[in-house]
Parts: sequence; structure tokens; C-alpha cells
Amino acid sequence: MIQLYSTFAALGTSCQLSGGSFLSFPHWYKYLPGVEDAAGRCIPKIEALTDVWLILAAVIDIMLRLAAIIAVGIIIYGGVKFIMSQGEPDQTKQARDTIFNALIGLAISVAAAFLVSFFAAQFKATP
Repeated sequence: MIQLYSTFAALGTSCQLSGGSFLSFPHWYKYLPGVEDAAGRCIPKIEALTDVWLILAAVIDIMLRLAAIIAVGIIIYGGVKFIMSQGEPDQTKQARDTIFNALIGLAISVAAAFLVSFFAAQFKATP
């Protein structure tokens, strides 16, 4: 059975490079094809120059997810500013603007991360 398993791994059957790392950030090799070694680990393969674009897409995906986390932090910061404004109109308006702008940034980063993931998966699927 082990010999059959390693034979399929040697033939180049691709494995799924799935799963995230710290805080569910994807790995830099998320969209690359992979081969399982004898120990069952998935090793990414870089076969062509187009694979560089897949690595770049994964790095952009990581940065967009980081931007979304930062936007959530700014929303929390704006909420704290709103509570601490004690009803003063200028500070309340400034806190609302902070929250509104952070929500726009969050929406943009989530939509862009979805688009990057979608197009990278389409690019990965093409032979």
C-alpha cells in the first residue's frame, strides 16, 4: 500500500494545498499545484513563469486580509472615540466619520480579497 501511495506521488498527482496558517491567513503557496511526498506532506511546485503570478496573488490575498483586520481595529477605535466624546458634537462627528471610513475600507478589502481569490483560482485551473 505504501509503495502504491508513493508511486502515485511520484507520478505527479497534485494534492490540495489547503488550510491556513496563523489567523487563517493563507500560505504564500496557496494557489500553486503540489505533490505529496512519501511522508504525506504537500510540497508546492513552481513549474512555469506563470506560477509567479499565483504567488503574487497569494501575497496580495494575505495583505488584503491584513487590511480587513486593521479596518476592524479602526472600527473599534472609532467606537471607543464615540463613547469617549461625551456628546460633544465635533468629537462625535469625527468618531462617526472614522467608523464610516473604516467600514468602507473593510468592504473594499473584503471585496478585493474575494476577487483575487476568484481570479487566482480561475488562473490556477487553466492548464
